[in-house]
Amino acid sequence: MTASSWLLVAFPALGALILLVGGKRTNGWGHLLGCATVVLSFVYGVVLFFGTTGEDAANRVTDTKLFSWIPVDALQVDFGLRIDPLSVTFVLLITGVGALIHFYSIGYMSHDAERRKFFAYLNLFVASMLVLVLGNSFVTLYLGWEGVGLASYLLIGFWQERPAAATAAKKAFLMNRVGDVGLAIAIFLMWKYVGSTGYTEVFAAVGNMPAGVVTAIGLLLLLGACGKSGQFPLQAWLPDAMEGPTPVSALIHAATMVTAGVYLVARSNPIFNETADARLVVTLVGAVTLLIGCVIGCAYDDIKKVLAYSTVSQIGYMMLAVGLGPFGYALGIMHLLTHGFFKAGLFLGAGSVMHAMNDEVDMRKFGGLWRKMPITFVTFGLGYLALIGFPFLSGYFSKDAIIEAAFGQEGWKGWVFGLAAMLGAALTAFYMTRLVLMTFFGKARWKDIKSSDGRDFHPHESPSSMTVPMIVLAIGSVGAGAFFALGDRLSEWLAPSLGPLEEFEHTVIPHAAIPWLTVALSALGVLVAWLVVGRRDTPVERPENVSFPVRAARKDLYGNALNETLVARPGTWLSRALVYVDNRGVDGVVNGIAAGLGGGSGRLRRMQTGFVRSYALSMLGGSFLIIAALLLVRFS
Repeated sequence: MTASSWLLVAFPALGALILLVGGKRTNGWGHLLGCATVVLSFVYGVVLFFGTTGEDAANRVTDTKLFSWIPVDALQVDFGLRIDPLSVTFVLLITGVGALIHFYSIGYMSHDAERRKFFAYLNLFVASMLVLVLGNSFVTLYLGWEGVGLASYLLIGFWQERPAAATAAKKAFLMNRVGDVGLAIAIFLMWKYVGSTGYTEVFAAVGNMPAGVVTAIGLLLLLGACGKSGQFPLQAWLPDAMEGPTPVSALIHAATMVTAGVYLVARSNPIFNETADARLVVTLVGAVTLLIGCVIGCAYDDIKKVLAYSTVSQIGYMMLAVGLGPFGYALGIMHLLTHGFFKAGLFLGAGSVMHAMNDEVDMRKFGGLWRKMPITFVTFGLGYLALIGFPFLSGYFSKDAIIEAAFGQEGWKGWVFGLAAMLGAALTAFYMTRLVLMTFFGKARWKDIKSSDGRDFHPHESPSSMTVPMIVLAIGSVGAGAFFALGDRLSEWLAPSLGPLEEFEHTVIPHAAIPWLTVALSALGVLVAWLVVGRRDTPVERPENVSFPVRAARKDLYGNALNETLVARPGTWLSRALVYVDNRGVDGVVNGIAAGLGGGSGRLRRMQTGFVRSYALSMLGGSFLIIAALLLVRFS
């Protein structure tokens, strides 16, 4: 069965090829083909899942060589796939949630003339993600990694006639390249010290590598993860990716691309187990990022950007978890899975609202929509409750488990990481409640105003092609966490890939009190949001006379300015300096030598007059010089 695992990638890759090569001839049925290929991959993924559940844990990891990919002297890289609990879990997430997003896109993109091309890009994205999670070496992973970067560029900039979309796509592509350099250098170091890039060989040799090299590889892998998952300091591209169609936002921010960094760290767990310093940096990055995402999410009025910064924050929770090592690898993956359900549902719900409101994204122009869009309201509400950790919904089991593990660390780490995670839970409850109140409750502000393009608002429920995927995701938002957590079902399933989930021996505050404190702080966040937003009318115009923290949050805590100051502008200056040195220095020397030789040869050429008397005079002069030299030597 695992020998034909390449079909998982082949189905969506073939769909993308047919749709791109077929061109406009596929317009009538291209969207159906795009959906069918992902469904086929999902069905085959389910077959693989059930084919491995009954086996012994030791036999759940299977590497399949497909062909020799890079046979260059000592560098021998095979193209192969690894079927194990971790990869199969990601296959089901990518293809399952991806299929729902494909179906949703049928209705959402129904009026777009390039819908066929959109589905081709979606298929290419899914195929690249499957290569990334199924590859059995870091080079194969890197192939999928770059494929995802290309597909995300095409999808974010799909409406390229919009300058903002084109700029966002370029920004995402370039910022991801920064992280990709780190991943590439890590692979180079593996080859230098191990002689291979395969998971089996690298993980077996990591214990014999110098400690400094292992730490360097871990930090470089983290740099790659920060770029792809939008973690500090490379998070600025992720909210701008909202310029793409809403299904793209759901696909990138919920189930696939942004989780690739978490997958990379979890997959590389034998490396991070050997370096406590790299794990600490991973945890610090996660803690800082989750707080940044929460703070900025409190200040935006754009419904998609609030959800985007929510994704930044939730990926921060996952990075914090995998940074805890054996105490958190499985917890990070569990939150990744539950997040895939409720965040995809939230983005699709936001798209449903936009579909009904002339593509408007400003929440200040919404209000009272729960009466007009009951299905969207209920499904969105369940995703919201799961995200804020409402008891016994998905987020309650996954996010709260990470908070408990953070408090379980020794010394100052327990206090810093635990309090950061708990503060993030309170802020999450605040900004998500604010979003729900401004969108679905209160005065129907859309009745008295027009949309950005001057049209009247006529909110209505979305078609079934959009609401059915939202309902399925809402069911996952309710029950997925309990299914994964009860009986340690998920951690035991992932043990062959991640190792057993270790239990912490103590917590800096009583273990039994942590869930209650987390729920209480989340309830406080809900209450504050209601006091600030719910009990008063929301002005349509955004107040400009606000405090400094609000202004800073509206400017993304100056993240773009920081990148511009520390990276972009110095890079521009360095490029200009190098161009000057190249033009005036390197080219100047080369051109100067050429000019000197040309000028000298021209002057020498003038001595060749063609007159015999000139040559005779030259010979006479030369003879006198020779005689003078001989006399000088004789009498000296």
